[in-house]
Amino acid sequence: MATRLPNQISRPNSHLSITNSQQSKSTGISFRPPFKLPKSTGKLALKCSLVDQQSPSSTEPVGDIKKLVDFLYEDLPHLFDDQGIDATMYDENVKFRDPITKHDSIGGYLFNIKLLKKLFTPDFQLHSVKQTGPNEITTRWTMIMPFVILPWKPELVFTGTSVMGINPKNQKFCSHVDYWDSIKNNDYFSVEGLLDVIKQLRIYKTPDLETPKYQILKRTATYEIRKYFPFVIVEKKGEKLAGSTGFNDVAGYIFGKNSTKEKIAMTTPVFTQAFDKEQSNISIQIVLPSEKDLSSLPEPELEALSLRKVEGGFAVVSKFSGKPTDEVVAEKEKSLRRAVLRDGLNPEEGCMLARYNDPGRTRSFIMRNEVLIWLKDFTLEQNFL
Repeated sequence: MATRLPNQISRPNSHLSITNSQQSKSTGISFRPPFKLPKSTGKLALKCSLVDQQSPSSTEPVGDIKKLVDFLYEDLPHLFDDQGIDATMYDENVKFRDPITKHDSIGGYLFNIKLLKKLFTPDFQLHSVKQTGPNEITTRWTMIMPFVILPWKPELVFTGTSVMGINPKNQKFCSHVDYWDSIKNNDYFSVEGLLDVIKQLRIYKTPDLETPKYQILKRTATYEIRKYFPFVIVEKKGEKLAGSTGFNDVAGYIFGKNSTKEKIAMTTPVFTQAFDKEQSNISIQIVLPSEKDLSSLPEPELEALSLRKVEGGFAVVSKFSGKPTDEVVAEKEKSLRRAVLRDGLNPEEGCMLARYNDPGRTRSFIMRNEVLIWLKDFTLEQNFL
């Protein structure tokens, strides 16, 4: 199964610095206080909190908004655990909206949280909390929700922002409006939002094996931005991005064809990587278990094999099913690169193909394949609003 960052949320405490670890040693996510109010834009106007609809005196500034920012950093990580959020910090008639849900009371708000806990096992990851208006705080988050009541347990992923309106009279939260990165129409009731949920219910067969650890920072309609943590691979020169030349040799290494005859646990996916845009330099790779490092691994028997630590970094990822032929993979890579450049991101040359399934034992329509393109850098703060 997919291996992701454990749900350990700590408050950022310095200037935001997110860069590809292949370029810099700085790969952490941190944020710089104090906040800077963003410039007024049409998008920001759309995200105006509901507090303006509830109190004629809403222009009166909240006394100490920093305490509320601190409160959310401490409280929101408990959104779906046994402790839960502190409901006393919300107005009795707090208004909650997301693209497919609305409630107008603290009772409805808590019911929605309880329902999500029952249907899913949500993994809520808080990235940042900052003031975005006189009586407004905005959070950025990732939420991963395995739909456990369905036999194939599809995984729903949402990233976005929550605009929290503050009642200046009692300094409690009087509104909570969610905006998903994956859709354009975030109004209630959004058909686009409903279709986004349904789309994620499709079947992908992901083997119950270890994968490289990563954290999903943003999910758009067409791709995810992931932060990959370092991992170790065994690799050999290949011929084609969608080919299998060299696979038997790299698989042989984990099956015992190494200096100590050690058998090493299988992982997923199998990577093939093109290091240049012409795809003339190809490597086929198997990821080794996370408890292994270069110093503890036996040497390969074959000279053509090599062990290497991948330092991780930031990648855009597009998932698809079916047989990953050369033509299909080429089109997926072109489409993903166009989207990345359109969105102002800075991609590396080359790409990777991740194949999660045994093609001889898996029906093509439930195969999980991914195209990955490494980013030269990525700043989450630029995607805050």
